[in-house]
Amino acid sequence: MNNLEERGHLLTEQVNPNSQNLDQLSSLELVELFNSEDAKTLSAIAEAKEQLAKAIDIGAHQLHRGGRLFYVGAGTSGRLGVLDAAECPPTFCSPPELVQGIIAGGAGALIRSSEDLEDRAEDGAEAIAHRQITELDVVVGITAGGTTPFVQGALNAAKARGASTVLIACVPATQVKSEADVDIRLLVGPEILAGSTRLKAGTVTKMALNIISTGVMVKLGKVYGNRMVDVAVTNKKLHDRALRMLVDLTELSREDAGYLLERSGRSVKLSLLMHWTGLDKEAGVELLNAHQGQLRPALLSYQKSQQ
Repeated sequence: MNNLEERGHLLTEQVNPNSQNLDQLSSLELVELFNSEDAKTLSAIAEAKEQLAKAIDIGAHQLHRGGRLFYVGAGTSGRLGVLDAAECPPTFCSPPELVQGIIAGGAGALIRSSEDLEDRAEDGAEAIAHRQITELDVVVGITAGGTTPFVQGALNAAKARGASTVLIACVPATQVKSEADVDIRLLVGPEILAGSTRLKAGTVTKMALNIISTGVMVKLGKVYGNRMVDVAVTNKKLHDRALRMLVDLTELSREDAGYLLERSGRSVKLSLLMHWTGLDKEAGVELLNAHQGQLRPALLSYQKSQQ
């Protein structure tokens, strides 16, 4: 799009015919309208399932090779990316640098409006250079309307450096084209409040980021079954969750599970491996490392070695 001032035709900027009397609705009618419109986020995710799966596969492949995952956005889109990145370390015990959020305006933009900073493509490119992004990394550009210069500048710079690129937008490709390796379009339609993409567009974007980051972490072996066995045991709630996982999966008493957890260095994954194999901590770590930290392959390998 050559003239970024003329965005009225974009799907995210159009007027929703279902909410033209928004200011006349009762509170209950408002809730009902939101509910019916938000239901469209589910179908939008379903329509984009192939692209989301591709993003997971590329992300897992690149991170397995030593790369990093970056989310880039401005305003609401940037905040959602930072949020998803921030939730990975406590959930999956991943290092903070593995998944990172880049928002136009930096940390200050998380708590105050910075939408005036989204129009500088060169700032997006500079953010990519500053983080020394390489061909091992994955950069996900998040822009509801698809046109945000900060995001486009970042994606172009990342692509020039050989990184894998993903675009998440809420407008069809016919309105805004993309040369990203993975082009994810989440078409939820016009917002109840015209142009306010913190609503449906924000909701469906959060859903997509949940799917991508969780899917990547599953592929990296951060999960066993549906348990977050790489959870960082950093507070009472997470310590309790760790103990409950061990009790459920091993049938140990809570007291014995606590002892096992401490012997492993507070690693649920290592605790399980030690319990199921009889290995000590050092040997368990060695076996896990030999299988890229993945518990199930490590267990299968040990079981075969004992036959």
